[in-house]
Amino acid sequence: MTDATQTDADVTADIPDSLIHTTGTDHITLIGSNEEDTIAFYRDLLGMPLVLRQPNLDAPDVTHLFFDTGDGRMLTFFVSDDRQSHNGPQRPGIGAVHHLAFRIAPERFVDVRNALAENGRRFNEFDRGAFHSLYTHDHNGLVIELSTEKYDIPDKRRAEVLATAQRIREEDGESYVDTEHVEAALDELELPIEPYDLPDASSGTGQLNE
Repeated sequence: MTDATQTDADVTADIPDSLIHTTGTDHITLIGSNEEDTIAFYRDLLGMPLVLRQPNLDAPDVTHLFFDTGDGRMLTFFVSDDRQSHNGPQRPGIGAVHHLAFRIAPERFVDVRNALAENGRRFNEFDRGAFHSLYTHDHNGLVIELSTEKYDIPDKRRAEVLATAQRIREEDGESYVDTEHVEAALDELELPIEPYDLPDASSGTGQLNE
């Protein structure tokens, strides 16, 4: 449990002293357009298996699609064939989805980038300090991030590494976590510093506001 002196603004990987503790993400559900376009993007381009299709339990005239994002966590869509996809930019407000991020294997990063280009998908590539990402859009204009770790970090230690990098970044007086902060966090936590071979890219700071 967390220290009783922890403030509301503290950034830490410690488990908070709350009434409920989640154990992970089960699924995220979005309002989609039609089945054909949704399957074409998420299954046929991103490679997510379609593992369940059934009527929406709350609205049987709408179809509910379940895609496995790669680790057993699901991304699901409510779709209907009378809905047209919208490829224009989104302008999300409070409570809306800004973007979805999916993890890709670092050794396949360049292959994924090439696949987007071959599919005619526009994308941006950025080194985000703690990770390296490609940004594109789905068939409805939703921003999709394809992210890979820059270092070999065990999943169970990921939050601890990020929280430690955050503290080091603040001590250095920097605005954003960068590579050196992640490496310093790994060193402090006595984890091996094993960077993946990824392309050089700018941070893209301030360039993804849509």
